[in-house]
Amino acid sequence: MQYQQLSSFPEQFMWGASISAYQAEGAYQEDGKLPSIIDEYQHDEDVAGFEVASDFYHHYKEDILLFKELGLKAFRFSIAWTRIMGKNPGETNEKGINFYHRVIDECLENGIEPIVTMYHFDLPYHLEEQGGWLNRQTIDCFLDYVKVLFAEYGDKVNYWLTINEQNTMILHPGAIGLPKDGSLPSKKELFQINHHVLLAQAQAIALYHQLDMKGKIGPAINLTAMYQATANPEDAIAAHNWETLRGWSFLDAAVRGKYNYLFEKYLNDRDIYPKIEAGDFECLAAGKPDFIAINYYSTATIAASKNDGSDVSARAGDQQIMLGEEGVYRAAENPYVDKTPYGWVVDPTGLRLTLRKLYDRYELPILITENGYGAPDTVGEDGKIQDNDRIDYLQKHIFVIQEALTDGVDVIGYCPWSAIDVVSTHQGFNKRYGFIYVDRTDKELKTLKRIKKESFYWYQKVISQNGLS
Repeated sequence: MQYQQLSSFPEQFMWGASISAYQAEGAYQEDGKLPSIIDEYQHDEDVAGFEVASDFYHHYKEDILLFKELGLKAFRFSIAWTRIMGKNPGETNEKGINFYHRVIDECLENGIEPIVTMYHFDLPYHLEEQGGWLNRQTIDCFLDYVKVLFAEYGDKVNYWLTINEQNTMILHPGAIGLPKDGSLPSKKELFQINHHVLLAQAQAIALYHQLDMKGKIGPAINLTAMYQATANPEDAIAAHNWETLRGWSFLDAAVRGKYNYLFEKYLNDRDIYPKIEAGDFECLAAGKPDFIAINYYSTATIAASKNDGSDVSARAGDQQIMLGEEGVYRAAENPYVDKTPYGWVVDPTGLRLTLRKLYDRYELPILITENGYGAPDTVGEDGKIQDNDRIDYLQKHIFVIQEALTDGVDVIGYCPWSAIDVVSTHQGFNKRYGFIYVDRTDKELKTLKRIKKESFYWYQKVISQNGLS
């Protein structure tokens, strides 16, 4: 739909940017931090590790002052479970707790709304050794951690994200690295893990509301609309299959408190339905989120499964992510979209469609917590970093957010990935997303100096005028 006039961005719209603990903080063994699965898993040896990352742990004051200069209204970051809790039940780490107090206080003192992710892929490794999320007792450990977060920061933080990209963890378990023995959970185990994570999330949300905390809480999922490859009705069914199994099935459980009907049929048909205990669905139903956060990068185009052993293929530019499933769908090409140098689809209009579908389904406020353009940025001879492709990408996506607002979608904020350059899980520092350059490479720490990119000045102007000119 085309409008004669677009709606303005709301006065209180949260213009922000994002990072995660393991990709930015570094200091992976400092001040009582325990190892996480990220620290212990196998990763590509040719790219940067997470031991130092962007060294946000030691540069947070400098970085947050840069965020203030950028004009950020919000800063989305994750808290590392491994900095907060010790190995023994109920044991906490005061140095870790105090670090996040300092980060949050620094944000507030500079007029920046802290948006906190409780869990961003980095499960404590000692819990992984006890079965990880497959062990139902991990739910209780997570809730112990959550209670500390609410007690320590609940009066300062108004926006909480429970679990980052649960669907990525379940559908692409090797995306964050491989266990030491190289093995991954079976599909049945993955959907048992999924059930436990859903219960943990629901109980965290219910607890937040029981405590009558002042803010809002919701899930953060990687979401995208799916296109059918052709007008073939079988392609339409396949696109609906994957859009449901990849996105709606996770959000239906989180928002509606029950499993999606098609998801249940799929699980039962493949004999991978999880073990459900008494009271589980009542638990899910009790954890109603206040909003939904989404990470959006690109859309996918879907064709009907051939079910002949050829449906599965690697995503372009990312061999850790496999697309397609026998009997469900296969990936297809879309001639109407662009691509990044890493082969990721660039589809701004797809964001508008995703927002419309999401709001139509749940009618909850939407916070965009990731959206960005990865590129191998370099410092020019003049000391400047020209990242015009990133500016073009972000400009087009911000425009369609304004279109979605005009459509009537309640979008409350936009936090692109990423505030500063961070370690890309698969491409290290070869693939950068930040508004602020971090002077290091995969193999050399160099100065870790922060340098403002051209996109920094562009986004600064967008924020100052509350939208595009």
